[in-house]
Amino acid sequence: MGTVVVERRLASEASSVGEARRVLRQAVADADLGDGEWMDDALVAISEIVTNALVHAGTPIVLTIRVDDAGVRVEVADGSPHPPRPRGYAVTAGTGRGLSLVEELVRAWGSKPAEPGKVVWFELGTTSAAEAAEAAEAAEASVSSGFSVDADPPELDLVDVVLLQVPLLTHAAWQEHAASLLREYLLAQLDDEGDDVSLFAAHAAAGDAMSVLFEQIPAPDLGDDPEAIMASATEPAVTEERLVLRIPTSAADSFRRLDEVLESAAALSDEGSWLTVPTQPELRELRRWLCNQVRAQAAGADPEAWQVPEHLPPPTAPPLDWDPSEITDSARAVVAADDSDRIVAISASALELLGYDDAASLIGQRLLSIIPWRFHQAHLAGFTMHLTNGRSLLLDRPVTVPVLRQDGVEQLVDVTIRSIRMPHGRHLFTAEIERRH
Repeated sequence: MGTVVVERRLASEASSVGEARRVLRQAVADADLGDGEWMDDALVAISEIVTNALVHAGTPIVLTIRVDDAGVRVEVADGSPHPPRPRGYAVTAGTGRGLSLVEELVRAWGSKPAEPGKVVWFELGTTSAAEAAEAAEAAEASVSSGFSVDADPPELDLVDVVLLQVPLLTHAAWQEHAASLLREYLLAQLDDEGDDVSLFAAHAAAGDAMSVLFEQIPAPDLGDDPEAIMASATEPAVTEERLVLRIPTSAADSFRRLDEVLESAAALSDEGSWLTVPTQPELRELRRWLCNQVRAQAAGADPEAWQVPEHLPPPTAPPLDWDPSEITDSARAVVAADDSDRIVAISASALELLGYDDAASLIGQRLLSIIPWRFHQAHLAGFTMHLTNGRSLLLDRPVTVPVLRQDGVEQLVDVTIRSIRMPHGRHLFTAEIERRH
């Protein structure tokens, strides 16, 4: 068999994923390599890498495929300078797992800077480690049409953006929820409008801004132990007093697009017809603050610290179709809330424990009203991540936490939280509370 090298320029369109797969199949056929046991893995990997380029770069793509008796090397060049990074989202998340999947399927993969963006590559086949290293070294010297490969990234005009009082847990939850929201928004628009290049451009600009924040705002590492999480996920440990982001001046407009796209996406999600759950108001306000700070400081304004606005209402959600008597008639202290974070039922014992005389004082209020302030980030992050990807480290097991009584006094309790699937993809949460003596 001979060596086959194919280079193809692909448009910024959803149909380019299928075209990339066809080009790969044809290159393998032309090389008379046959469909090796790695062929299915190669097709999955090329789909993930090309999709990633479409979603996060929004530029035309240069696809280069080299096939020889050692296997196949695929390079995908796009116009975004941000290297791909596995996000570490939960396995149940609706997004963020593509690169982890690629890592499992291929022999080797990586990325390299290229003017004006980057090249992401992967290799599959039977080459030995030494031969693979030699092949990779030789490939580094290659130049894809329209993208000049360079060992060093191009010089960027950067501006320092100072963020004050950054809520790290809320930001981590927002990143995961926003990624899912953006993905569903793009798919919905493609259904409505087809392969409109402007859709990918807007989505890529939003993804570019999110990547800048993801790369530079640290996420707290809380581990998997519930008690340790409750001990460490409290203020002020989950807030960074001061962070300095290095933002390319050219990216300032990407933050405007991020704000606009997510504002539109959140409005559609709030209608309840999407898989992605409605956005908690603190997450929406955090996105607005982050985008405004980048744009304002890039224009010369002084930094303004993050501050949670007062009296934020929960997302709008239709009433749950259920019988609350199981809660209201319970002899135990039980509080029930819906998936918008609103209290929808409470037992008499729970009212007494929390110091309330009338259930009407709590029904319709957010769960945050009975949670001490220092735990608000932990609650918002855990609530959002569970609804976004099913993460459930604190569910179905007793956890010792304080609750906030009506008189402002904290009461230490053991609480067991359960999540109940309801019709139409809705959730009901129950918290059984037992006073600690």
